[in-house]
Amino acid sequence: MEQERPLGYRSWLLGECMLVGLLASATALFAVSDWLEPAYVVPEARLAMDTAIAVVATIVAVLAAVRFVVEGRVSDLLLGAGFWSIALGTSTFVFATLVGGGSLPAEAGWAALGSRVLGASLIALGPVVESRVAARRRLLVATGSAVVAAVAGLWLAPVYARAGGESLAGGLIEGPSVVLAATLLACLWLVALAGFALRYRRHGRELDAWITLAVTLAFFADLHLAVTPVVSSDYVLQGDFLRLVAYAILLVGVWRAIAEAEFGRAVADERARVAREIHDGLAQYLFAISAQVSMLDAGAELDEVLPLLRKASAAAQQEARFAVLALSSAGGAARFDASLRRYVEVLTADGELAVDVEVDPRVRLAPDEQIEVFRIVQEGLGNVRRHARARHAVVEIRQVDGRRVVVVRDDGVGFDERAEVGQGLENMRRRAEAIEGTLHVRSVPGRGTSLEVVLRAV
Repeated sequence: MEQERPLGYRSWLLGECMLVGLLASATALFAVSDWLEPAYVVPEARLAMDTAIAVVATIVAVLAAVRFVVEGRVSDLLLGAGFWSIALGTSTFVFATLVGGGSLPAEAGWAALGSRVLGASLIALGPVVESRVAARRRLLVATGSAVVAAVAGLWLAPVYARAGGESLAGGLIEGPSVVLAATLLACLWLVALAGFALRYRRHGRELDAWITLAVTLAFFADLHLAVTPVVSSDYVLQGDFLRLVAYAILLVGVWRAIAEAEFGRAVADERARVAREIHDGLAQYLFAISAQVSMLDAGAELDEVLPLLRKASAAAQQEARFAVLALSSAGGAARFDASLRRYVEVLTADGELAVDVEVDPRVRLAPDEQIEVFRIVQEGLGNVRRHARARHAVVEIRQVDGRRVVVVRDDGVGFDERAEVGQGLENMRRRAEAIEGTLHVRSVPGRGTSLEVVLRAV
């Protein structure tokens, strides 16, 4: 979902430059100062920090996967796969090893570093890929499985570690290969930083700004690791704190992005519903008016065509009022029951259908429930008016045995419940499910229809 920048790009860029300057100064200070501790011997904090990183990385991976399923952006798939690799590596090679109280073996330490390199590589590819895909769930499963297989294969990394001559005694990993791995990680984060910053400049998506901020912190975290090349279950580096903050910031950003994606999908669904209503209602009456005007052009008698024109124009005006009222009432500032009664008054103004509205004052509806219940009642009464040939309908919102129930019933022609369900009923069922409710339909040919929505427990 495209959205406007909450702040100007220049303001955001100025803030990013100030953050980079601050972190660069701090990193240089740690690199040249002898009196600042580069690492702390706190095994308990190491375990807690790795656990937090694994949990947050998993949550970010899940949220990015959900966003991918909603919008189909390959960049979200790569983002989710990258953090899935980091979460798997941290939980499998670090957390699972340390939870028993032992030290981190060299094999586990190198495998964990490898999973971070794999994750950073996937994330760095994210801003490069702008495409969308259709087979989302299948691709998501395939990508997740591929990451699991790749992380499992990282147990081969210690073979190269021993060949490099690093010190592996006592669970401590240090030496040139750690510097190389940290430098590679920093370069990957730098590529990701530039990519997401440029994409934010092009498209103004808020998620890209959050990712750029998080990646900036991750870059300096691994720069600290290059300056202090130590990987151990006993030591906590200064950069580890930056890494933890980076994950926390990213969690907030992805959470906001998935909320925006869900909102965008709801807006798209609502637009599609309004388009259907215009096509099925207003457009048909306008077509009839156009056809009758064509009859006049062809020489038809005015006395014959004029009554038809009046009827079609009145119906078109009524349909337009329905659409405007429905769009302005649901979710507005007016009370829910007042908006519902106002809609029913407009619906029944022509005398074709009588509707009784009964709202139990004890029933309280949440804001999301008010919008969906209004739409369900609107769709239900619209179906009654268009298809049921009913003279009377009842709308009830009441509390039965501690349950909140919404009922729309009519005295129309009914239908065979075994027949294929129409799009209108499917729309109402999806709306009920969106607010954790259930829709039940009861109809007998010649004896009317009853729709019942049981809302979630409160």
